[in-house]
Amino acid sequence: MKITKKFLTPIALAGALLVSTVGCTDDDGSAGGGKPTIAIVSKGFQHQFWQAVKQGAEQAAAEFNVTITFEGPDTESDIDQQIQMLQTALDRRPAAIGFAALDSRAAEPFLQQAKDAGIPVIAFDSGVDSNIPLTTASTDNRVAAAEAAKHMADLIGNEGKVALVIHDQTSLTGVDRREGFVEYIKKNHPNIEIVDIQYGGGDQAKSADLAKAILSANPDLTGIYAGNEGSAVGVVQAVSELGREGEVSIIGFDSGHAQVNTIKSGIMAGAVTQNPVGIGYETVKAAVEAMNGKTLPKNIDTGFYWYDKTNLSDPKIAAVLYE
Repeated sequence: MKITKKFLTPIALAGALLVSTVGCTDDDGSAGGGKPTIAIVSKGFQHQFWQAVKQGAEQAAAEFNVTITFEGPDTESDIDQQIQMLQTALDRRPAAIGFAALDSRAAEPFLQQAKDAGIPVIAFDSGVDSNIPLTTASTDNRVAAAEAAKHMADLIGNEGKVALVIHDQTSLTGVDRREGFVEYIKKNHPNIEIVDIQYGGGDQAKSADLAKAILSANPDLTGIYAGNEGSAVGVVQAVSELGREGEVSIIGFDSGHAQVNTIKSGIMAGAVTQNPVGIGYETVKAAVEAMNGKTLPKNIDTGFYWYDKTNLSDPKIAAVLYE
């Protein structure tokens, strides 16, 4: 099992997660003259992953005596909607902004607006092609994807055909989770052929359709790697509907309820789990430090674990599953 760093221990997810109230702020970034407000714009809100990030952000907000707003687009392909959310957040003049970019370039003009207004920006989960964010709180996605590739090679006996279903090719998480896997296979396993790479926007139904098409075009396919929660659940759906369980090794990314259940059942071999509660916590903590003038590191590595049905009961793994 690969461990990149010590994890924060998240509070167990329980009950419904409350959506933060969005309101206007005063010139000092506080809500109605009260606590400073940190506006957080994520890549989505529909997956359990983002709910867990939100929980970590709320945990830090309570600890550091700030208020947060937390929102994200309807799907992880809605770049325009996310950019509008970022603009709206800027218009409210928060004390700081946390931002996980769907498109690593499209947000640049709005990040410049934040800089010009003296609003510190903290990137999380997915960085941006800009030096404006003061730090990025995230998993080292290339290293994590290489870990997934290593396990895939072991599963298929170091030879065969594999394919990738990735959530996008515009965010740094999408690029890094693709390139980390591809680079490891090409460097270490010449007898493994990557026959296709498709992008499903993190949408379960679209990812399932793409996986079905890949499987139909490659009846001798031995493995599929899925780059996030929605992608992984969609791939499992496709393999199950085509009756290919046991023939195609599936490796995923993230650790929502549906993924964990497929690992327990044996349909999915295993996955890389991030520390979403830790990502949310570190984003707010870094924002508070930036507001107080502290110099931040370029990156805050929030770590990852490989998990499968052999180690689900390990306390270190259980602490970062967000079922």
